[in-house]
Amino acid sequence: MKVRWKSDAIQSRRQISKYIYKNFGETALKDFLQEIDRIVKLIKSNPAIARIDPLFADRVNTYRSIIVNRLSKLVYRIDDDVINIVAFWDCRKEPINQASQVK
Repeated sequence: MKVRWKSDAIQSRRQISKYIYKNFGETALKDFLQEIDRIVKLIKSNPAIARIDPLFADRVNTYRSIIVNRLSKLVYRIDDDVINIVAFWDCRKEPINQASQVK
């Protein structure tokens, strides 16, 4: 399966990465990015590994989410043979507001 990052998810990942770098340093950022890579590889090898996210229960598509660390959560959906990473959330923000922005 292919993995495709949506632009909103890329932008959020960058913002969280900047925050981690600024507040925790280069080593923490490196660990964070390695954890994202590990999780994406895990999802790629087993797309249904993450739980179905109840915030999207009213949607036509099935959205799954997985916690990356205390600060972030990765949200994705499976479309045919593509894993679309649609959001990369800052877990400190209100989840319902963030869910409303996911397309």
